[in-house]
Amino acid sequence: MSRATLATIHLGALRRNLVRVRELARGARVMAVVKADGYGHGLERVARALGDAGAFGVAALGDGLRLRAAGINKRVVVLSGPDEPADLAEFRRLHLEAVIHHEAQLRWLEGDRDPRPLRVWLKIDSGMHRLGFDPSSVASVGARLRALSNVHADRVWMTHLAASDEFDNPMTVAQIACFESATAGLGGARALANSAGLLAWPGARGDWVRVGGLLYGLSVIEGKCGGDLGFAAAMTLSARLISIKTVRAGETIGYAATWRCPEDMPVGVASIGYGDGYPRSAASGTPVLINGRRTAIVGRVSMDLITIDLRGIGAQVGDRVVLWGQGLPVEEIARHATTISYDLTCGVTRRVLFVEDNE
Repeated sequence: MSRATLATIHLGALRRNLVRVRELARGARVMAVVKADGYGHGLERVARALGDAGAFGVAALGDGLRLRAAGINKRVVVLSGPDEPADLAEFRRLHLEAVIHHEAQLRWLEGDRDPRPLRVWLKIDSGMHRLGFDPSSVASVGARLRALSNVHADRVWMTHLAASDEFDNPMTVAQIACFESATAGLGGARALANSAGLLAWPGARGDWVRVGGLLYGLSVIEGKCGGDLGFAAAMTLSARLISIKTVRAGETIGYAATWRCPEDMPVGVASIGYGDGYPRSAASGTPVLINGRRTAIVGRVSMDLITIDLRGIGAQVGDRVVLWGQGLPVEEIARHATTISYDLTCGVTRRVLFVEDNE
């Protein structure tokens, strides 16, 4: 192992987070969203850890193929649905469920001659204005689906909440009302709540909750970390100190000489950079942990390396540096890098070694 740059995936944290989600769901079934390679944690390992979920949500057909190839037999919902008519045969072969959200997909179903019933989720645009049928068309869409013998009778109506992370934003109330009005009198289960909806909007709980970030211990609320909400970090990103040197007062550190030493001081170099997925935008002062003690990076993040203020740390070459995870919330790093936690965990690159921790 040359660089010893690690992403440790805490499988026990994933399982405990699912237990917490189920408690909050209060009887609603849980779709565990594992898109984007399990939010960067690894699709297959996450799916195995979250085997008690009611279903998995993925972004594309290829993710469903990966889950089936890994022996995962749980219900899998492809959140973008089919991209072309030929996809319908693959959905059936792999026993995947399709989100249907626009007229073209509906016509493909009507023109499909395969008699095997396909499970579908119908998406309604209640105000996000991204994917989904207009609420005024829902009754006719439902009627067209009921006429199709190749569509399973067990259908789910769903929508996506645009501002559920803002607990005082009236948009969520309006979206819930829009969805309820559009689906009134129609048979089938309901699915509205995402992670933030689960936390703050009981009226959005429905029959299914569709949860992503919380399962990975990632906060969905500005100014909060996952721990504040009762969830544990499922990824710890770490590297090692590979060099320590004393840099004199007034000397600068790194590219473009953006940070100047205020005194003679020890500066460490750790084996991680934006080539590993650590954000280049992380500014001087972004915290790290060394031997459980907080310090901060100084100077610009390079492709392969970062430089660290070691004053008062007593560190040695070979010590492990925690960039985010257990003991250091990823949300804090995201704030320093002017991004969100999802962006960081999804951005860890293939040259980082992933290891599993079952505790």
